[in-house]
Amino acid sequence: MSDESSPGNAPAYSVSELAFALKRTLEDAYGFVRLRGELSKVTHHSNGHVYLTIKDDKAAIDGVVWRGSVSRLQMRPDQGLEVIVTGKITTYPASSKYQMVIETMEAAGVGALLAQLERLKARLADEGLFDAARKKPIPTMPAVIGVITSPTGAVIRDILHRIRDRWPAHVLVWPVVVQGEAAAGQVTAALKGFHSFLPRPDVIIVARGGGSVEDLWCFNDEALARAVTASEIPLISAVGHETDTTLIDFVSDRRAPTPTAAAEMATPVISELRAGVLGAAQRLMRAGGRIIEDRRQRLTGAARGLPRHEDLLALPSQRFDLAAGRLSAGLSRNVAVHEQAFARVASPLKPGLLLRHAAVEGERLGRLSARLAPSVNRTLATASERLTSLEKLLRSLSPDGPLERGFARVHRADGSLARSAKSLGSGETVELVFADGRRGAVVDGVKPARAKPSGGDQGSLF
Repeated sequence: MSDESSPGNAPAYSVSELAFALKRTLEDAYGFVRLRGELSKVTHHSNGHVYLTIKDDKAAIDGVVWRGSVSRLQMRPDQGLEVIVTGKITTYPASSKYQMVIETMEAAGVGALLAQLERLKARLADEGLFDAARKKPIPTMPAVIGVITSPTGAVIRDILHRIRDRWPAHVLVWPVVVQGEAAAGQVTAALKGFHSFLPRPDVIIVARGGGSVEDLWCFNDEALARAVTASEIPLISAVGHETDTTLIDFVSDRRAPTPTAAAEMATPVISELRAGVLGAAQRLMRAGGRIIEDRRQRLTGAARGLPRHEDLLALPSQRFDLAAGRLSAGLSRNVAVHEQAFARVASPLKPGLLLRHAAVEGERLGRLSARLAPSVNRTLATASERLTSLEKLLRSLSPDGPLERGFARVHRADGSLARSAKSLGSGETVELVFADGRRGAVVDGVKPARAKPSGGDQGSLF
């Protein structure tokens, strides 16, 4: 008998059977494990999974975070972080390795969180997100102010009270949670929502009261920092107390030490503006008065150095009077000379010659007038006779003439004239035009009866 059939020998496993048996044994024994260690060899795969190694000073365990669990992690896996993870131990049968499937991850302490934050800050600074050149100026007199904060608590009351005391702006409050895993996502969504909101805010305030590093950690989110950087609306961050610093403070356009200070940064003091305008108006009036008085004094001083107008006009007036006298005398002499010349030219002229010529032309005109009247009368008589004959011809050719004698015209529905019986179809609607009006008719299609020689009744055409 062979060794395989010997009842004392254990059955032989296949490699797959043994590998999956070990896998089940590990998963049953270590279905929930809480592990603390340092992350190394962190790889974010293109399919969304994260592969990493958790180690301490003596050992290392491979780990994987499936894509569905990555979004639920409280922090981003990064090289060198000390973390506490939970999950289960399993094996990868294809290579006889065991690994940990990670479901949750949190920083092992404040030091680890701050180390992760410093690495993120360095990376964003290298990208230029903290540069002063990209920061937008805060408007001096905003009409609409957007506030992203918790709808309850002292923060929103302080902001609204401070804005109401300083400046008559319209305030839009976008309520969000300001602590916990959902806070960063809600603040990011509110910031994007204000960009499509009407009326669109002129400035946005993101505010939260003080707290521990863990309480304020949601404002260190990378996605939120990038959303603040991409914002087209100027943003003031007022997260925590004056000594608290979060990532949003570095990417915002202005950082306020407190929410109340943020309200003061976003609004001017209307009473101060009114006082400034009043003071400027008073200074303007005083300056204008001084300028006018200075010009008046300068004009008076300049006028003293000018001669009197009588002195300026005396000599030209005298010259004018002399010239006028000479001109009048010259004109008189000139007129006398021309009168003498005219008399010499006119003396040979005899009015009698002109009168004889006028008499001859008058007689000629009389003869022409005598012949003109009969000629005009004959022309008018000939034209009148021609007009009368044309009127008679017009009446004889008028289509309405036969209507006076009892005839009628037949028109189709489109207004055209029916010139023959063959052109009309049975059932066609026509219009009969008489001398005293119009009547409608319908062609019945019956041929008219021939008139009897004895003069019997005539058949109807319609």
